Amino acid sequence: MSTATEAASEEIHPSDEAHDDHDHGLSDFGYIKVALLLAVLTAAEVLIYFFADMVGPLEVPLLLILMVVKFEIVVAYFMHLRFDNKLFTWMFVGGLVLAIAVYAAMGTSMLFWTDPAGCDLSPNLDC
Repeated sequence: MSTATEAASEEIHPSDEAHDDHDHGLSDFGYIKVALLLAVLTAAEVLIYFFADMVGPLEVPLLLILMVVKFEIVVAYFMHLRFDNKLFTWMFVGGLVLAIAVYAAMGTSMLFWTDPAGCDLSPNLDC
């Protein structure tokens, strides 16, 4: 009976082999490189904000682009999305596109969706 128990304990399960072959992340040095890249991108965002008069109307688009790039890096490496199924990537990309679309629609509503006389489109008759 002990022979059967020992044989069963020595048997390698297929799920254990599959788990050992699947890599879930970077080395420690890889994470340090990603952190340094995020630090450089954050410094670029701060510089763009402080020198907004030099950048001019490109300030907001540049900050939004850097925001998306940093979001993608954090999600890909620190949340291990780069090493997971591509379905999860499409779910995150879909959420990001939806968030940017809602943000853009809300931003344009303040500028473009008003009455030419300067009043908003509410039923206020004082305008």
